[in-house]
Amino acid sequence: MRVTIDLHNHSCLSPCAEDDFTPGLLAVEAMEQGIEILGLTDHNSALNCPCFAEACELCGIMPVFGLEVNTAEDVHVLSLFERLADALEFSRYVEMLLPDIRIPKHRQIIIGDDGEPDGEFGKSLWGSCDIPFDSLIDEVLSRDGLVIPAHIDRPANSAVANLGFLPDLPYSAVESVVIPCPHETYGSRVITGSDAHFLSDVGRRKFTLDMDEISFEALKRALAEPPELTP
Repeated sequence: MRVTIDLHNHSCLSPCAEDDFTPGLLAVEAMEQGIEILGLTDHNSALNCPCFAEACELCGIMPVFGLEVNTAEDVHVLSLFERLADALEFSRYVEMLLPDIRIPKHRQIIIGDDGEPDGEFGKSLWGSCDIPFDSLIDEVLSRDGLVIPAHIDRPANSAVANLGFLPDLPYSAVESVVIPCPHETYGSRVITGSDAHFLSDVGRRKFTLDMDEISFEALKRALAEPPELTP
């Protein structure tokens, strides 16, 4: 069956997202657009994933829990997990690698299980973590996650822009804003992602895959198939 997917989205926890863009609003908008598998990938933290889990359950969507890690080289990488507990454990690991600074104008709002604001994250989630790109790839895969270099064709915060090329590593897939991707991807599945920071962004670059069921393992299997995807 053909399944509609969007693995790259933010919420009000991300410093560059709207303050009122809650995980609940993300899930409701995704449901209205027919998205069946939805990822939440705030910058360098998964603290809004518990609320996201509740919202997806209410909306009948399969959640994928993750974060968009900013590596030491300023490369953005989607790090995705099946289980909420695994995402939160990895989030604590990544948060320890952040510099201990705060940018006052960035609110970084944590949403509680009840869908209401429940504080703000202290460190700035905007900066780079103290982990190299290749080490992050290994770390996520060792935790049985999906690891996807984000928007590799973008002129900033991408592997190609910041490293000069996409290294030949065992990615779960690679994300490109434009299809077909203009860069070498070494046979990795190429996907798109909305990278939504605002409600109006949700679903703008969703994609579809042929899957035998809606599950994390089926998603893994489908991403491992080589053909490039059409959004």
